Amino acid sequence: MSHHCTDDQRSARDGNLSELATGSATTDAVAIVATLDTKGREASYLADIIEACGRKTILIDVGTGRDGGDKPADAKTPTELLKQIAERTRSKVGDLLGAGTISAIVGVAGGRASAVFGEVVSELPYGFPKLLVSSARPALLAELATHSDIILYPTLVDLFGINVFTSRVLKNAGRAIAATHYAPVKLGRDKKIVAITAFGVTTPAANQCVARLADAVVDAIVFPANGAGGHKMEQLIAAGEFDAVIDLIITELGDEIVGGTASAGPDRLKAASRQQIPQVIAPGAIDMVNFGLPSSVPDQFRGRQFYAHTPYTTLMRTTASENASIGRLTAERLSRAKGPTMVLWPAKGVSDYDRQGGIFYDPDADKAWLDAVKGHLSAHVMVRDLNCHINDGEFAEAATAWILEQLTQEGASHADV
Repeated sequence: MSHHCTDDQRSARDGNLSELATGSATTDAVAIVATLDTKGREASYLADIIEACGRKTILIDVGTGRDGGDKPADAKTPTELLKQIAERTRSKVGDLLGAGTISAIVGVAGGRASAVFGEVVSELPYGFPKLLVSSARPALLAELATHSDIILYPTLVDLFGINVFTSRVLKNAGRAIAATHYAPVKLGRDKKIVAITAFGVTTPAANQCVARLADAVVDAIVFPANGAGGHKMEQLIAAGEFDAVIDLIITELGDEIVGGTASAGPDRLKAASRQQIPQVIAPGAIDMVNFGLPSSVPDQFRGRQFYAHTPYTTLMRTTASENASIGRLTAERLSRAKGPTMVLWPAKGVSDYDRQGGIFYDPDADKAWLDAVKGHLSAHVMVRDLNCHINDGEFAEAATAWILEQLTQEGASHADV
């Protein structure tokens, strides 16, 4: 089936972005980001699909091959050029969103434009519909997914015009994005919201924290501490989405230091301190560094202790030296906290594999983390030792009770103002 646009639709689609951002004629549109010099046919086909579903579209060109286009003239390298195009496009998309002109965005791209699209949508709100149709290599798409809640439609075949394969993907993507609308969250909320980190080996701890908070009529939002989860949690904390944090799992710091695959980047364990909100930090899963298939483990780690958590996930037991480094990094970042902060230590183990008789049980290696934390942590941050395992009910009760106490004190102080 062929889809065509009317002249008026094409005019709205290709019109001046500054006019569209301030005008009232186009609302609830879908922005289409593409390099029109190389992906023009695919972008136009996608626009026809979306418009056939009843939505307006706005094409945004991020190409570098057209003369006279809106591209930076002062870039010295291709990387700088792409960065500047991404910055300008991000600003334009932000203006369109602010004016209520767009309520979803979709990209059609190869490798370079996929990276640009990732930059363009990086500051859009969580939950704003973001979809990328891409022929880029899987590793790049996986990297994009660690930074934003992008819906990915890998083409698997290259995007060279409209054919029996690309048309299927574009139709699916067009119909999917046409069915999505962004509804901004209203300011103010009835309940307090607490962010919690979780991991498979500490699921009981997270479950018990969520249940205890629910009993107190506090919502809990759980993030997997898999790199992408911790990164996104830090972003949302910085955006003011949470009232407190129960950071049960800091395995991402181990991956950052040792070189595993689940690092959340250099901003992990910083946002709550900057926001001055209450935070409990526990050393969940510091007994492990995460890798993929066994063949993906770097040669430098030969001879270490490993465990196949799944056929696709290989865990490496951390050493006392590595845990001491993780502990120092933990202390350095928490020492900057100006809000209520407590480190909670489970003396009987930090993961389901780290208990007496467990495959990663090594109390001395674990304690190296605690010793480093105590040796480098500012005096204003409290450390509390508990003679239990991280998955014991006593631990979850201590973490949630302290957070609830802080939230109650905060509410009382606000009521006195």
